[in-house]
Amino acid sequence: MVSKTDDIQASVPNCNVNTVDLAEGETPDHQETKAPNKDPCACGHSASTVVMNGGGAHYHSEEESKQDGGGDTDGVEDSNEQEVIVIQDTGFTVKIQAPGTEPFDLQVSPQEMVQEIHQVLMDREDTCHRTCFSLQLDGNVLDNFAELKSIEGLQEGSLLKVVEEPYTVREARIHVRHIRDLLKSLDPSDAYNGVDCNSLSFLSVFTDGDLGDSGKRKKKGSDLEQIDCTPPEHILPGSKERPLVPLQPQNKDWKVIMTPMQCLKVLTMSGWNPPPGNRKMHGDLMYLYMVTVEERHISITASTRGFYLNQSTTYTFNPKPANPSFLSHSLVELLSQISPAFKKNFTVLQKTRVQRHPFERIATPFQVYSWTAPQVDHTMDCVRAEDAYTSRLGYEEHIPGQTRDWNEELQTTRELARKNLPERLLRERAIFKVHSDFAAAATRGSMAVIDGNVMAINPGEETRMQMFIWNNIFFSLGFDVRDHYRELGGDAAAHAAPTNDLNGVRAYGAVDVEGLYTLGTVVVDYRGYRVTAQSIIPGILEREQEQSVIYGSIDFGKTVVSHGKYLELLERTSRPLKVQRHNVLNEKDESVELCSSVECKGIIGNDGRHYILDLLRTFPPDLNFLPVEGEELSPESVRQGFPRQHRHRLACLRQELIEAFVEHRYLLFMKMAALQLMQQKANKESKMATLTENNSPEAAVPALPSTENPDALAKSSETSTETLTDGKSNAVQIETTSTTDAPQPAATEATTTEAAPKAEQTTETNIPSAAATTMTASQATPTEDNVVPTVTTNGPLVPVATAIQNGECESPLDDPKSREVVLNACKAVGSISNTSFDIRFNPDIFSPGVRFPEDSVDDIQKQKQLLKDAAAFLVSCQIPSLVKDCLDHSALPMDGATLTEALHQRGINVRYLGNVLEFVDKTPAKAQLEHFYRIGISELITRCAKHIFKTYLQGVELSALSAAVSHFLNCFLSSFPDAVAHLPADELVSRRKNRKRRNRVPGGGDNTAWASLTPSELWKNIVSEAQSYYNFTLHCENADQVVEKYGLQKITLLREISIKAGIQILIKEYNFDSRHKPAFTEEDILNIFPVVKHVNPKASDAFHFFQSGQAKVQQGYLKEGCELINEALNLFNNVYGAMHVEICACLRLLARLNYIMGDHHEALSNQQKAVLMSERVLGVEHPNTIQEYMHLALYCFANGQLSTALKLLYRARYLMLMVCGEDHPEMALLDSNIGLVLHGVMEYDLSLRFLENALAINSKYHGPRSLKVALSHHLVARVYESKAEFRSALQHEKEGYTIYKNQVGEAHEKTKESSEYLKYLTQQAVALQRTMNEIYKNGSNASIMPLKFTAPSMASVLEQLNIINGIIFIPLSQKDLENLKAEVQRRQQLQESGKSMEELTVDGPLELEDKIPMDVNVD
Repeated sequence: MVSKTDDIQASVPNCNVNTVDLAEGETPDHQETKAPNKDPCACGHSASTVVMNGGGAHYHSEEESKQDGGGDTDGVEDSNEQEVIVIQDTGFTVKIQAPGTEPFDLQVSPQEMVQEIHQVLMDREDTCHRTCFSLQLDGNVLDNFAELKSIEGLQEGSLLKVVEEPYTVREARIHVRHIRDLLKSLDPSDAYNGVDCNSLSFLSVFTDGDLGDSGKRKKKGSDLEQIDCTPPEHILPGSKERPLVPLQPQNKDWKVIMTPMQCLKVLTMSGWNPPPGNRKMHGDLMYLYMVTVEERHISITASTRGFYLNQSTTYTFNPKPANPSFLSHSLVELLSQISPAFKKNFTVLQKTRVQRHPFERIATPFQVYSWTAPQVDHTMDCVRAEDAYTSRLGYEEHIPGQTRDWNEELQTTRELARKNLPERLLRERAIFKVHSDFAAAATRGSMAVIDGNVMAINPGEETRMQMFIWNNIFFSLGFDVRDHYRELGGDAAAHAAPTNDLNGVRAYGAVDVEGLYTLGTVVVDYRGYRVTAQSIIPGILEREQEQSVIYGSIDFGKTVVSHGKYLELLERTSRPLKVQRHNVLNEKDESVELCSSVECKGIIGNDGRHYILDLLRTFPPDLNFLPVEGEELSPESVRQGFPRQHRHRLACLRQELIEAFVEHRYLLFMKMAALQLMQQKANKESKMATLTENNSPEAAVPALPSTENPDALAKSSETSTETLTDGKSNAVQIETTSTTDAPQPAATEATTTEAAPKAEQTTETNIPSAAATTMTASQATPTEDNVVPTVTTNGPLVPVATAIQNGECESPLDDPKSREVVLNACKAVGSISNTSFDIRFNPDIFSPGVRFPEDSVDDIQKQKQLLKDAAAFLVSCQIPSLVKDCLDHSALPMDGATLTEALHQRGINVRYLGNVLEFVDKTPAKAQLEHFYRIGISELITRCAKHIFKTYLQGVELSALSAAVSHFLNCFLSSFPDAVAHLPADELVSRRKNRKRRNRVPGGGDNTAWASLTPSELWKNIVSEAQSYYNFTLHCENADQVVEKYGLQKITLLREISIKAGIQILIKEYNFDSRHKPAFTEEDILNIFPVVKHVNPKASDAFHFFQSGQAKVQQGYLKEGCELINEALNLFNNVYGAMHVEICACLRLLARLNYIMGDHHEALSNQQKAVLMSERVLGVEHPNTIQEYMHLALYCFANGQLSTALKLLYRARYLMLMVCGEDHPEMALLDSNIGLVLHGVMEYDLSLRFLENALAINSKYHGPRSLKVALSHHLVARVYESKAEFRSALQHEKEGYTIYKNQVGEAHEKTKESSEYLKYLTQQAVALQRTMNEIYKNGSNASIMPLKFTAPSMASVLEQLNIINGIIFIPLSQKDLENLKAEVQRRQQLQESGKSMEELTVDGPLELEDKIPMDVNVD
């Protein structure tokens, strides 16, 4: 189908044109650098460059929703080849005249191809039924692949005619496919079935269509009366019900299709195909068979001139045209003449289709699967049937030669030029596109392999040994074939190796060295099997492996070979990947030099490219899980019970851990060098002083005078760190926010300021203890330490000696003392060089079978120590830092996936989960980590269950799959004690055999071992798996005990196991707790999906822009930040198309900035896109989606759409209850939001339920004395005031006042505000009491003073909403603004110099509440 061509995403709504104006008189000569070099943004813009984003991607009309071919732009380069920004030509308008329609205008851009106008016409409501046409300008046919700017005579206002062209078989097929797609365009079944990159989105159910329009209709205040604010029972605080059905609310568009909106009953290929020779010569291309809604059975001929009715019936072939034949160029025109119902319903269907938000329709780059689905009726569909039985993969019919040469495509895209921005955009776009196509093809192939639809290339061997080739992709199963991994752990190692290999491919791919190639790799888990799909090296199948491998080893280090070219290429990856060049011995005891692990094989393909494969040991081994005889681990590891025996010997450290460890060592190194230099300098000075003033009383001052010490320390570290990191201290600031939207100065400043004075005090005493404090300082915040510059990962590292040169000493290397200083520091941190900081790991240490030459004994010893230190660093620094981040809420995992992400970001492997949970258990503040502990336990249990499920499934034959899966889920979750497997009644047994077979189960043999599993046995296995794999003791014998003991929810466990194991279940209410019947039947299991792991290629330039934008926002330059983020959005769209996780983050930040800068409408539009995208790309109940819903609700409220805001908040609350339950710190924020909005619409009792719940959760997780709790008290007090219950209001406000007084002092404005409010409440209470007394005393004659009961104003509610969501508006005068900017700059300079933050006095307005960019309003 054409709307999915290779290069062009159909109707990508991205009408942005990156127009960039250079400020007048500015010379465009910014040197292009790989990392920000004292330059505000990483792409070479100077601060004064204005980056404008034209278009802004609004969706006013479908004409606009077209894709900007921005990749082919011209970079403007000046004489000395330096890079400037992309400057794109502005768009123009052309007129389009299609047969039978009025001419209309279309906005186009000069970079677009003619093909893209085709796409737009095939998507437009009035021209969507045409596929076979050409565009003509003044009678000349335009070439489909020509760029518009290259077409002569095409200008503003030109008229393009749509001319119908004759059909070919291919065009006829494309036409039928397109019509079928139009008929199915609102049908969600593709999204449920997880095909064609369709996925679900439910936002429009809650917003009643597009938010942009409704904003104009509703006026503030007027819709207060009509709002029904009561949430469903199960959403209220304290409700124990967790229904599943609301997860997928019914979309009214779908109801339309499911029932009356049928256009056709049947559209299928006729059995008379293909046309016989004599009919071919009459122009017959193919025959179709249809049944209209009116039950008319018709046979249609597709001919070169179009479609017409013929006289064939089901059983007689008569290809003559019927009378009348209704010859039409398009199938839609033909059917509209034959069937009135078709005409009417097709028009409605297309209207509805184009009204949907483009983001609901565009395909996602990678398939997202839904773990629940309704029962969808299976309909006849010829296209789907045809697809299933051909090996067509997405776009095959558009490519000559049918199957794609994946390896060639993957490698060629890597070889594209990348000198300037337009080239890099084009290259990244091509790489990304090929990768997503390859992932889809590999997934489809893996499923075909496991389902038995592909012939093995070695069919004679047993099943586990077989290998397959399909569609130019090589597939192997995750079993230990030919005892390859026998010494490393057999099948367990064979199962772990593919993911390790994938991590290696990802790492080498990210370094992106020219001339070094990796294979396209995708790892698929499906039906209990692990399949590795790889692209094929040209020529590898024709020769033996021994002949091919010219670098590395094919037998784990017994025989080893090396190759100069490979050493040269791998040397270039060794610094960023921290791999040490080293020698190993081969079988002849000769020394062989390698720059990778021995398993890494180098093969030169027939195409002359240098490939590396088997990258499973790219990163060094994790000694905590690799017991080696005679080796003693560091005390920190031993204390935690390491080393522990693991299932296999392939346990590696993660790349993130290596980075964090090296950075940590770097800080240590800098501090040690600086301290020693300081001491030398002080010694020198004191000697000088002694020489000059012999009789002076100060002569006997000790070497390090304490007064000038802190200053001097700061100074010397300033000079050395500055030069070393080459101005990269920005990098740290940016990193802190790459995961969250907002800067986190609050958290990080606190830790660094505490650490800095400590370091200074210890300087006076001795160096080792100073080193120790540095340890603690950087342990506290290894990743988010704003004061210290990061070590560059792949830039050239300046040797410290030269760094110091720029400081005090004249020529350091001539000065033996400085040399000694550097040498000592290098030794202390384990650097491989003696003159500069350079830590690398030898990945072959402790590999069985690898031997090292005699002369490298010392080096090997050093490497062993380094590995032990890294393993200890994980346990003693990274795990505590994760727990600390959870305590101060800078990490907030909500489910298994976000927990895993939090672990991985800090370099902690999931096999450490048991240790992390034990650490939490022993933490004094355990109560404040309850949510984290609960998510951890649930993750641990579901992962153990997944391990068991994997082997369980391997023994099940296909016909019993649904019965087996439902039986497993019953044993896992149902309270029914004797879950018995329902063996599927054999539907196919004939009567005669029945007597004999009564006691035999279908499939016979041991294929029914799965049926004997019992709940108690499964839970015993889970407990023992937890003990053996995670070293964690679970105390439970069944699901109910787990739920009871650890406070888990069965629905959450069901969600986690379904997502992990790829199970799709029927969406209905399950009764887990019935003791009389099992919860699941085989009818409830709808599907098994693959779980896919692949590389995610990155848009590097766009990401630099994004980070620079974030940095700008942190510094308070909102407008500049906003422009950079807009530019990033353009570039992301250029590389990824319209849908991607990173675009989602971009839109979210953009919406937040729009909101802060007062453009509420734009904020709403951007956030709506972010929500839709998050639903489509991450899943409808992913934690990020929940957060997006909360942001959207805030912007809806600010736009006066109160009922929508409430619906969105209720949806978010339902999803959160389902994903993690009520007891979670994030729930407090959500409930405060709901409570405030309900207060605003005067639903006081409901509002109180939510606000009091928020207060309880805040008190639990932030501690009763936290400022968050004070704010919660205040919000509750306001509602009581509105209810005129002044006593309760006073009680709560007093609590709040006490917290403010104790935490920030009486002079603080918060404390003053609270005290004012207390006075006001007291007056109101007294007035009310007087009035009551008056009534009691005088009865009906009482003269009653009118009391002021105020409904809160929307403005005051919005103000409170902003505060709890961390957005503070501070009214400032122009002068304040200048001071603020100066202060921000001063801080930055201080941060760059690594000076102690202690000296900074933080003024009131500069305290950023809760890590959000504050906003600045000028009076």
